[in-house]
Parts: sequence; structure tokens; C-alpha cells
Amino acid sequence: MLTTAPFPKSKLASPSKGECNICNRTDCLIHNYSDILFNLDVSQSNTVLKCKKGQQFIIEGAPVNGLFFIKSGTVKVFRTGINGREQIVRFARACEIVGHRGFGTQEYYSIGAIALQDAELHYFSKEFLQEVLINNPDFTYAMMLFYANELNRSENKVKSISQMTVRERVVDTLLYINRKFGEVKGFLNLPLSRKEYADYAGTSEEQVIRVFSALKKEGLICASGKKIGISDIDLLRKEISEHNFFLDS
Repeated sequence: MLTTAPFPKSKLASPSKGECNICNRTDCLIHNYSDILFNLDVSQSNTVLKCKKGQQFIIEGAPVNGLFFIKSGTVKVFRTGINGREQIVRFARACEIVGHRGFGTQEYYSIGAIALQDAELHYFSKEFLQEVLINNPDFTYAMMLFYANELNRSENKVKSISQMTVRERVVDTLLYINRKFGEVKGFLNLPLSRKEYADYAGTSEEQVIRVFSALKKEGLICASGKKIGISDIDLLRKEISEHNFFLDS
């Protein structure tokens, strides 16, 4: 287990200002609180882990020892449902947190996480983060807002699964991937298998294939192997506009 040294309170600085040069956001926790999280006066405050594509770094049901800030790469967060079926909770990218659902409230991880691309992760021990939260009200408040936003996203996901048709859920998934990861050369910048689309949308692989086939015939998307491109994003948005919400990226 990682150990921590006592925190010199005079070193716990106020949050940094400005835009993160990795995620281009002004509310990036890693950027804004880098002076706290990477305090050189605190020995072994974090460990950088390197994960190869396809490597699982959180095992569902394993003891919670800390959480992970993604330094680079993309991961999928999932949980096991009925009959062992995988349900993808979300996709996470650089400057996002993974493993936070069990932090401070549970003894075991309720989710698993796998690298979809080669990834680097900052691992922070539970003890270290608890000490930071106790001594830094600004960081504690930022984490509270983060958890509130995560709860809102989870509630919206439940709403989408319960009120949308299969086609609408697949369309919503395409728009979510587009918002979060963007496009490269006309294709979504996160190649996923049809099964992964199904596991996120809460449907079957066969249904995803049918919906993709229909969307291609209608000229709304294009495909090349695993790669999917959105040909008419405005028409896709119109398909789910009556639900009056979009999942945050």
C-alpha cells in the first residue's frame, strides 16, 4: 500500500487558473489542483501506471484502495449485469477520474475498467486523497461538484434507457461519442465494436447492426470497418430532440 507523509498546510496552494493544455477545459481537476495533488513535499503522493490496450486496471469486486486520474489514453468503465452481461457505464479520457464511485463509501469497486487505448494513469491512494480533502476546502468543494455532475449524468442515462426506443438510444450513443471524442478524417475518434455500442446503449449487438444499417441507408452515417462517421449530425439530433436532453460529455 502507498504511504504518505504529513501535509505541510502552508504548501497547499489555491487552485491554478486558466485552461488545461491537455483537455482544454478551465474546470480540469488535475490542472487546477496540480500543486496539491503533485506536491513534491509529499512522498509517494501518486504512482503513474502504464496500461496497454485491452488491459484491465480495476477489477469489479476488488477492494477499494484509491482512484485513478487519466493522464493519457481512453478507458471504458463497466459493470457486470444479469447473466454476466457487460454494461458500459461510460467512456473516460485524459483528465477524467476513474474508480471514484467506491471511494469513501464502499469497501469494494462496483465497476471494472479497461484501457481501450494505451493509457497512463495517476494512481492516488485512498489515504492520500482523504488527507488532501481534509486540508483543502477548495479541492473538497470541487470534488463535491464533480460527484453532483456524475450523479446527474447517471440519472440521465437511466432516463434514456427507460424512455428512448432502441434506435434513439443508439443515436444518442453516437452523439455522445461525437461530443466527447470528436472526429478524425470524418470518423468518430473512438473506434468501438458493435458489441461495445450495444453495451453502452443497453441493447443487443444485433439491434445495433440493424440500426446502423438503417442509418446508413438513410444517409445519416457512414462506416468503414469499426469506424463510424456521422454524415448529418443535425438530423440525428432532431431524432432525439423531443426528449429535450443530451448526456453531457
